[in-house]
Amino acid sequence: MRPLFCLLLLSSALFAADPAMVEKGRAEEKRACGGCHGLRIIHIQRLNRGQWDREITKMVGWGTVVKEREALLEYLVASYGDDKPAAPLARSADGSKKP
Repeated sequence: MRPLFCLLLLSSALFAADPAMVEKGRAEEKRACGGCHGLRIIHIQRLNRGQWDREITKMVGWGTVVKEREALLEYLVASYGDDKPAAPLARSADGSKKP
């Protein structure tokens, strides 16, 4: 049992996103995506790597310029991958749902 746990721990560490790359991706998201739409539309999605890659390709096809594609992809998967919990509902200042 113990070797299996160590193997799982090691494999998860190998696939963990590089913090510097994720930070570069966060900056790229603001630069490349924030000019056309709010970031919440991104942050509420939970997509796998292939789906995020297709979303980037689609946005490039619509005219956005992505300078740091790999960093953006790493950031999106690390932050909003399909293994992340669902985004909280948007609420008004008084705690009620927004219309």
